[in-house]
Formats: sequence, C-alpha cells, structure tokens
Amino acid sequence: MNDNNENNEITYELYEPYDQYDQYEAYKKHYNSSILTNRIVFFALGLFVGAMLTLTITIASTQIRNYLVWGSSLPPENKILEIYNVLDTHSIVPVDRNVLLTNMYRGLLEGVDDPYSYYFNSESLSVFMERTDGSYVGVGMAVILDTEINRVVITTVFTGAPAETAGLLPGDIIIAVDDTDTTTYSTDEVASLVRGVPDTDVTLRILRGDTILTFTITRRQVHIPTVSHRIIDDNIGYLRIESFDGVTVAQFSDAFDDLRSQNIAGLIIDVRNNPGGLLDTVISIGDILLPIGSIMYSEDSQGERTAYLSETDNILDIPLVMLVNGGSASASEVLTGAVRDHGVGVVVGEQTFGKGVVQRLFPLSDGSAIRATVARFYTPNGTSIHEDGITPDFIVEVDRETAMAAARLTLEEDIQLQKALQVVQGNISTFSIGG
Repeated sequence: MNDNNENNEITYELYEPYDQYDQYEAYKKHYNSSILTNRIVFFALGLFVGAMLTLTITIASTQIRNYLVWGSSLPPENKILEIYNVLDTHSIVPVDRNVLLTNMYRGLLEGVDDPYSYYFNSESLSVFMERTDGSYVGVGMAVILDTEINRVVITTVFTGAPAETAGLLPGDIIIAVDDTDTTTYSTDEVASLVRGVPDTDVTLRILRGDTILTFTITRRQVHIPTVSHRIIDDNIGYLRIESFDGVTVAQFSDAFDDLRSQNIAGLIIDVRNNPGGLLDTVISIGDILLPIGSIMYSEDSQGERTAYLSETDNILDIPLVMLVNGGSASASEVLTGAVRDHGVGVVVGEQTFGKGVVQRLFPLSDGSAIRATVARFYTPNGTSIHEDGITPDFIVEVDRETAMAAARLTLEEDIQLQKALQVVQGNISTFSIGG
C-alpha cells in the first residue's frame, strides 16, 4: 500500500509539472496569437488611416493647386466634360471632338489677349514650319493682319506663282477660303487653309475695294523669293527683303555681294510690308551690315536680358537708307533700329508697325505646339519699339492702297522710293563712316 501510495505520489509529482507546462504553452500560444491578431488589426487600421490621410492630403493639395492656378478648387476639365456630355447627349448638331478640342486650345491662347500667342495643331504647325523653310505647297503670296480693319490682307504676290497668274493683287482682303469664312482668322490660320497638296484647287473669296471676287487656284510647290535686287539711277543699289525666313540670309548675302561687285555708290534696303520672321535670320543679316556691337537685346518676364551681337567688324563704306512703312514689323524694325542706332544709315518712309516683342515656339507632347510671347526687344540704344514703331528721319506718307502695292510700283509711281533715292544721293558726297 505504502509502495503504491509512494508511486502514486511520485506519479503525481512527475506529471503535475508537465501538465502545468502544457497549460503554460497553450496560454502562451493563445497570448501570442492574440498579440499577433491585434498587431495585424492595428497594422491594417494604420494602413487604412494612412491611406485616408494621404487621400485627404492629395485632394486638399489638388484643390489648393487648382485654386492657385485657376482661382477655383474645381479643375476646368470637370466643366469641359460636363459641357461635352451635354452636347453629346442633347445637341442636334453633330459634334466633332477633334474640332471642339482644337478650338478650345485656340480659345485658351486667345484668352491671353495677345495677337502673337497662338495654338498650332500638327497640321498648321507643319504649314508654319514650311513657310519659314522658304518652300511650301500653296499659291505664292505673303499676307499680313491689317490691324486697322482686323483682316488678313495680301501684301505680296510672288512673281510667276499661281496667285499672280490668277490675278490676285497686293491689298486684296481675304474673306473666305473654300467654304470657310476667314474674317476673324489669323494670318497663320488663313495660310494653313490656303496651303495643301500639289495639283489640288483652293478657292479664295477676295474683297477688292467694294467688289467681292472669287478665284479658284491650283496649288503647286512655291519657292519663296524673299530677296530681290537691282541697280537704279545708274549707281544706286536697291535690295528688297520680303520676309526674314530660313532662306533669306543666303539670298540677301548673294544679292548684297552682287550689288557691291557693281561698285554701287549707295544702297537702299526696302522692308516695306515686311512682317518680320526669324530672329536668327535678322541677326545674321545685321552681322553683314553692322560693325561689332549690339544688334538688339531682349528682356524676359523675369527682367533677364539677352544680347544679340554683330561679331564681324563690317564697315559699310557707302550711304545706306532703310525704306519702311506701316507694314514693316518685328524683324524689319530690329534691322532698321540697329542701322540707325549705329549711325550706319537713315530711315525714309512712314511710321513702322510697332511689334517689339519676341515669340518662342513650344512643342507639345502630341505633335502640336504653342507660340508664346516671351520677351520685349530693344534697339542698341535701349529704345522700345513695341506699339510705337520707328519714326523715319524723312517721312513720306501715301494712302493705304499705294502702301500695299509698294512691291509692284515703278520708280515713277513710288514717291517713297524717290525720296530714298534723293537722300542716298545727297549723302554720297558728304558720307563719312559711322556718321
């Protein structure tokens, strides 16, 4: 009995610790499991709170950004979608999304209230780049926006081009291209409509005086003759620049060298009705005519200045007259202002247009682009041309029709050219370099 009791006690003593150990292990597992569960819950809760906080911050920052940019916490794309959904659902007039978007982008640039800021879709951008390259498919004419009447007007009809053959004239107002009314269009918009595929027809509706005329013209490849030259009155060189395009520097250089080889005693550079063009082009031409020094400088929105310099010490040893009118703009005014400020020549004609700002082309990711005004430019002496233009040293005024026809007037008909000739001849005997 005693032995058995002892054994039982031993058994009890032996097994009791193991039973407590198992309970402890079970409790520990349960405790650890609870901790793990709580941690998972708290972790998930943390993730949720963090995500909500991030979302709240994102929404708030977006609203703040929208407010800072647009003056409203609601982004404009929401309103655009609302408008489109209304039109798409209710309009009985067919809605072309591409046309809507193109006009919307153009409208955004029009909101800048700057006639020189403009949106180009990929097609109009291609047309614009063709023009500055000096060759394109079209009818062969140059146009300008006449701000007095707010219409696109033909300034030059290129010799031998389809436009000349058809009978278009400088001064003609373009009021429609094919079936598109262009009375509110910019020069770039009109140009993009006129240009197209070779051997296709384009119909122009023209206002000439009080008469509306219609011309159907076949497009073909046109090489822009931006420079022409000749000798007048035996020994005076006459050099006309139609525009400052990519091909103009070479054409100007060839014409200038040809005139100088004929021992001219004076030079007239005619930039009447020249609307401007590429900044690099006018700087290169200035480099041919001017001594070392400033051609112009620009100042951007931050007040930072960029100088454009003549780097070759060319001393023009003959009298020079710049011939200008109200259609002489931008690059034409840059060259005219630099010539006068350097004392290289004098100015004859009428007050120039007054476009003293610089545009830059910004390509966009989809192949389109915008052109924005990024700086004002100043003549070497610090004169701002913008909205004021250049006042000639010798003013010779003509009526609008005569001004528009400047490129095709004979010497006998052109009183401004006559005055320029008189001035340059009068300066031959008294001419001194730099004065």
